[in-house]
Amino acid sequence: MTYRIKVPPRTLPVDEAHLVSGLEHWMLGLANYRWSILVGLLLLLLMGGGIWGIFWYDAQNAGKAQELEREATIHLFTRATNDPQKAAVNLKEAIALYKRVVDEYPRTPTAPLAQFSLGNAYLQSNDLASAIEAYNRFISTYGSYVSLLGLVQQKLGYAYLLKGDVDQAAKVYSTILEVPGAMNRDYALFELARLEENRSRSDEAVKHYQELMKTFPNSPLTSEAAMRVKVIEAKKNPDPSPAAAAPVPSSSPSKPSKP
Repeated sequence: MTYRIKVPPRTLPVDEAHLVSGLEHWMLGLANYRWSILVGLLLLLLMGGGIWGIFWYDAQNAGKAQELEREATIHLFTRATNDPQKAAVNLKEAIALYKRVVDEYPRTPTAPLAQFSLGNAYLQSNDLASAIEAYNRFISTYGSYVSLLGLVQQKLGYAYLLKGDVDQAAKVYSTILEVPGAMNRDYALFELARLEENRSRSDEAVKHYQELMKTFPNSPLTSEAAMRVKVIEAKKNPDPSPAAAAPVPSSSPSKPSKP
């Protein structure tokens, strides 16, 4: 009598069966949505390429703007003082190059500095109206650049002074005091005090001078402010003049001096 050994049918473990079943469902899902997936991958590639293209384009513009600004600065600061005609040509060329930067590449990191330098170049050429316009454009367009904002307003106030608009200059200097982190607030206080002193408003002038001395004791303008306060106080409270000396009697009347 022969015995037959029964071999049990090979079955997958429960976990392995579930894994195979899940993998099959996943493959079926990929097959059903393969076109949607391909379209999505294509869109991602296009978006990535577009973003890279934008960064590349911005980098190219930034390089061009920086080169123009550098060339303009060379023209501005290498003007021959012994050749006024050549100096005027260089200054005009510098203005043209700065204008190209701010007009063609306004979103580059170089544009704010070029806008400020454009105002300075106009100021050097004694074109006060254009300088004021350039400084105001900086304030309206690049006002978030706090590191330059105070200096721009200082130059703007100076341009108004050259124009003879004292009230507008005082307004601009007062605005500097409101700029957080401005490095030239001591200068603004000193200029405000001088303006008030020139307008015979001695009390307001002393107020600004004293604020300067209190807030910025290490400023190079502090000693001059202290001196101006003493001068103003001396004018307000003059020392009594010494008594006039008694006239000395003379034996003969004085004669007028010869011409």
